[in-house]
Amino acid sequence: MKKLLTFLACMGVSASAATLKIAALAPEGTNWANTMKEFSKEVKKVTNGKVKVKIYYGGVAGDEPDVLRKIRVGQMHGGVFTGRVLGDIAGDIRAIELPFNFLHSEEKAMKALKGMTPYFNEKIDAKGFVNLGFYGIGQVYVVSTKKVTSIPEMQGVKIWSWEGDRVVEAMISSLQLVSVPLALPDVLSSLSTNIIDAAYAPPLGILALQWQSQIKYLINFPTAYSIGALLVSKKAWAKVPKEYRSKVLEIGKKYVDEANAHSVKDNAKGLETLKMLGVEFIEFNNKDIAKAQEIRGKVIEKIKGKVVSEKAIQMLESYR
Repeated sequence: MKKLLTFLACMGVSASAATLKIAALAPEGTNWANTMKEFSKEVKKVTNGKVKVKIYYGGVAGDEPDVLRKIRVGQMHGGVFTGRVLGDIAGDIRAIELPFNFLHSEEKAMKALKGMTPYFNEKIDAKGFVNLGFYGIGQVYVVSTKKVTSIPEMQGVKIWSWEGDRVVEAMISSLQLVSVPLALPDVLSSLSTNIIDAAYAPPLGILALQWQSQIKYLINFPTAYSIGALLVSKKAWAKVPKEYRSKVLEIGKKYVDEANAHSVKDNAKGLETLKMLGVEFIEFNNKDIAKAQEIRGKVIEKIKGKVVSEKAIQMLESYR
C-alpha cells in the first residue's frame, strides 16, 4: 500500500510538471541567448522544477516557418519569432515593421510597440498563442556587395526576401528591386555565389549570420524597425500549473526587457564593428529621404486590408 501511495504521488508530480520546448534562430553565445538561459534557470527555480524551459538555439529546429509548423503539430511548444512569422500569426503586428515608419528614431518605434501591445496581444490570443513579451530587435539596414548611392540606383539590385514575407515583397516591388526569395539560412551562401547582391537585417543579425564576410556596403538609412516576440502555444501553456502562470509571465517580461536593453547596445556596437571590418557606409541625401516616404505610401496601399488592417495602420500613425 505504501509503495502504491508513493507511486501515485510521483504520478501526481509528473502530471503537474511541464516542459516548454522553445526554438530560436539566434545562436548561443549572444547576449540574447544568455538572457534566454537565465529565463530558463529562473523559471525552473521559482516553480520548483514544475515548469522547465528547453531552448533550441541557432535554428536547429529549422527556419521560423518550420518552427511554426512544428508547434501546430505539437513537436515544439513555442518560439522566438520575428515579424515574418508574427505576421502569419497576426498580420496587424507588421504595422510596426512597415518601411520607413520611424527613420532613425528607435525611441518612437518602441513607444509605438508598447502602445499597441495590448491590441496585438488580443490578436495573438485569438490565434492560439500566449505572448511572453515583444523584442525590439533593432533598425534594419540594407547591406550589399554592390555600391548604390541613392534610391534610384537600387533599381535592379537582386535582394534577398524571406519566403512568404508580403510586407517585404511590397517594399521590394515599390523600390523596383529584384526579389530573390530564400530561407534565412541560405542568405550567406547566396551572397558568396552572387545569387543575390543584397540583404537586410539589424547590425547584430548581420554579424550573427556572418554576412560581414561577404558584403562591402551598408546603406546608413534604416528601412524598417524589426521586432520579435516570445510566443507559446495555448495548448502547451495549459499544461503549465495555474499557480505558476503569472510568475512565468513575469519572469518572461523581465528577461525580454533585459534582452531589449542589450539589443540597443549590441546594435550600436555592431555598426562600429562593421566599420572596423571595412564595410563602407553609404549616406542618402534629403531627396532620397523624401522618396522613402513616397515608397512607404505605396507599400501601405499594397498591403492595407490584405496583410495589415486599416485600423492597425491608423493606430500606428498616432505614434509617428
